[in-house]
Amino acid sequence: MKSSLRILEIIASVDPRGGGAIEGLLRQAEARRAYGMDTHIVSLDGPDDPWVRECPVPTFAVGSGMLSRPSGPFNWLWTHYGYAPKFSPWLRAHAGDYDIAVVNGLWNHSSFGARQVLPRSCIPYVVFAHGMLDPWARGGLKHAMKQALWAFSEGPLLKNADAVLFTTEDEMIRARNTFWPYRVRERIVGYGTADIQGDCQQQISAFRGSLPALGDRPFLLFLGRIHPKKGCDLLVTAFSRIAAEHPELDLVIAGPDQIGWRGQLEAQARAAGIERRIHWPGAVFGDVKWGALRACDAFVLPSHQENFGVAVAETLAAGKPVLITDKVNIWREVKSDAAGLIATDDAAGVCDMLARFVSMPQSARTVMGAAARDCFLRRFEIGIPARQLGRLLSEIAMAHGRTIETAKAML
Repeated sequence: MKSSLRILEIIASVDPRGGGAIEGLLRQAEARRAYGMDTHIVSLDGPDDPWVRECPVPTFAVGSGMLSRPSGPFNWLWTHYGYAPKFSPWLRAHAGDYDIAVVNGLWNHSSFGARQVLPRSCIPYVVFAHGMLDPWARGGLKHAMKQALWAFSEGPLLKNADAVLFTTEDEMIRARNTFWPYRVRERIVGYGTADIQGDCQQQISAFRGSLPALGDRPFLLFLGRIHPKKGCDLLVTAFSRIAAEHPELDLVIAGPDQIGWRGQLEAQARAAGIERRIHWPGAVFGDVKWGALRACDAFVLPSHQENFGVAVAETLAAGKPVLITDKVNIWREVKSDAAGLIATDDAAGVCDMLARFVSMPQSARTVMGAAARDCFLRRFEIGIPARQLGRLLSEIAMAHGRTIETAKAML
């Protein structure tokens, strides 16, 4: 009998700029290690990509990498789909080395390769949707192309999976009406992140030192991809409405600009006369990121669709209020715990939310921050969802005849 459950995580990229999916995967892997579970990753990254070398979980990168991508019409396959001809052969050769596989995300070559290999392999697998079945972007050519792909790739991949995983009931319900036919075994496993480690004041100093134009001014923080789905334009509009009455307050919009939208947002800020009050540090990591979360007055995510929001959970861990829309699928938990404010995902809703927050006395903000910290510890600290997911993976592995001591210990 083997002593360790061996888990293969399949994901398009381990680049931390990719957002919550890889961040959550790494935190899950770290937490599972305490239960004696071994995790490996296979990705479409190139073996020489710097984020592969820095990844704390053993990673098999079987793609061509950033420097080897072709120019011309075939560049789209690499940039948007992550085409990697070595992926399926690698998975076919090594899937049997593991007790269970987890496919993270859809609509890229890793999910297509998983569809080619896993249903015919000897190991069980689950698919973590990570919000990619949400109907937010339904309609138009892009959705039509995904529906066509669903017929021979994503649809069969999910149909044959031992489970399709969702972080919340909202995400699961919304996924049911997006693509047809929809035949999956649904499971809600929750999600979370690790608690913040390190010295608070050193991290705050690291953040403010990285953004000298901000100085010691108080600020609201957006942290995520600069993308229309995240509602950044609504945030600029809302901030412009409160800026004159609160001249001491700035706004920090931190995150990668993957589609070149920042210039349009800066023009919007200039037109409103607040361009010097908004700061754009780009993607932030490590102590600079944690310092931003610890130093902000509140975190703002006016998203149109968010299946979980790892940055929301990280902010709760920092003990700061979160200002989010009701399209962030953990909004009910935040509202129930009085850990922040909730708005509709339109200009009126986001403007009202910011106005309500800045009008709160400091004593009320302090109470809300304490509630945010408690919300994190009770709901989203990584040990809670990691044990839940580990138990599910163990159940599935053992149902397929895997006899592993750590799997038995989880049950």
